[in-house]
Amino acid sequence: MKTLLHSCAAALLVLGTSMGAPAAHADARAHARIGMVFDGRYHHDHYYPAPGYVAPRVPYGAVGVGVGPGRYWFHGGVWYRPYGAGFRVVLPPFGLVIPLLPAAYVTLTLGGLPYYYANGVYYQSVPDGYVVVAPPPGADAAQVMPPPPPASRADPVIYPRNGQSPEQQESDRRDCNRWATTQPNAQADTSVFNRAVEACMDGRGYTMK
Repeated sequence: MKTLLHSCAAALLVLGTSMGAPAAHADARAHARIGMVFDGRYHHDHYYPAPGYVAPRVPYGAVGVGVGPGRYWFHGGVWYRPYGAGFRVVLPPFGLVIPLLPAAYVTLTLGGLPYYYANGVYYQSVPDGYVVVAPPPGADAAQVMPPPPPASRADPVIYPRNGQSPEQQESDRRDCNRWATTQPNAQADTSVFNRAVEACMDGRGYTMK
């Protein structure tokens, strides 16, 4: 009887492990299928789906560029083109114009002219937005311009939703400031720090505007 119980327990343990494994490794398998590649040029330091990956649909908010058979879709620095029932990640042809640059890009200067780089693609400013251009001569020696400093932000107004006293509010504010500094990139990016403080204060019953 004892042997039978041990065998059942072992079987349940193996079953539970096998059932939990797919959930634990789902993201890893998804990234392997997509074939994410790291773009470290000019310290851009972002991951993108590799050219050739076929997605079932373009991401929400993707911008259509061009018309007819020459139509492309652009989202987050990644270019897509219809391919069968899906959309394949591609490099865009020179001359395509997008209305806005991706959120993550590097600003370069060559010969006194500004260029913008993201995910292996170079852009220049034109009246209608930003045009895809060939890698400029001397791109390897391009000077990387520092990003603009973040806009200053006035101290937020804090409203105690639960009637907290000024002393309690100050104590919570100090605790949230300390906690915010432990979040990834918070000490290098003030916007991350501020969002972390707001999330912490909201969890303690405050509204910040």
